[in-house]
Amino acid sequence: MQIRWLRQNQGSQCLLFFGGWGMDPAPFREVPSSGHDLVMVYDYRELAPFDWTPFVSYEQVHLIGWSMGVWAAAHLLKNHQARFTSLTALGGTLSPIDDKKGIPAPNYEAMLAGFNAEVLAQFYGNMFDHKEQLTRFLTHKPQRTLEELGQEMAAFQQAFNQFGKEKDIYTRKIITSRDRIFSGRNQMRAWGKGNGVVRNWPHFPFFLINDWAELLTD
Repeated sequence: MQIRWLRQNQGSQCLLFFGGWGMDPAPFREVPSSGHDLVMVYDYRELAPFDWTPFVSYEQVHLIGWSMGVWAAAHLLKNHQARFTSLTALGGTLSPIDDKKGIPAPNYEAMLAGFNAEVLAQFYGNMFDHKEQLTRFLTHKPQRTLEELGQEMAAFQQAFNQFGKEKDIYTRKIITSRDRIFSGRNQMRAWGKGNGVVRNWPHFPFFLINDWAELLTD
């Protein structure tokens, strides 16, 4: 698990972002965060206890968990829930490897068993529904090796099998209805009827917003 600051201007508010599998800060640096300091958690090969010390001086701390980061944040922060001003789940669920409430287990197993550069390229393509967005992503794609991405996928599966579905810590859920990774239907089923804000977005929606703050309010 790695933690990197994307913006650190010593403001009064901080946004803590748990990214998805295979990510690093590269694709997210150009998304503006005008009113918040921004820190990213990624690389879930090891899930270390979370250190709250860097955040004690902030008046407000907001959480956004995206994709696999929805489960990872819930797992690591369930004892810190009361410290947050808001907690948002985006394009993911608390049962991330699940036939009806996450990524179907056979799909996950197939990707893990045959993981290579071609499989990764297909995954990147499935995060978007417009070629222009994919092209933009690929110019800022994560700088991580295939070996460590395979390790992360296997470690995440092992962690989920060990701990199972996590407690719902989230005050807000954003369902990405055009999602080809976590299907919108499975997200809706996972959160329950009427418990999410539906956005007509693909799995990777960050190029569709003008500022991170847009993810915190309707």
